[in-house]
Amino acid sequence: MKKNYFKENKIEYIDYKDVGTLKKFLTPHARIQSKKRSGVPSVNQRELAVAIKRARYMGLLPYVSR
Repeated sequence: MKKNYFKENKIEYIDYKDVGTLKKFLTPHARIQSKKRSGVPSVNQRELAVAIKRARYMGLLPYVSR
């Protein structure tokens, strides 16, 4: 069983400006990793998806990459 990254590192709020953390949950093609692969609980996975989408909209993360 994978561990909850956010609980381990005492991160209460998933911030869209924290690009380094968000990149850990993207595949090499810049897709959001599934909950199964990332090991993040459902609540955090939803927050993570929203944060990644916001970061993409603001231009901090790419929509696609090679």
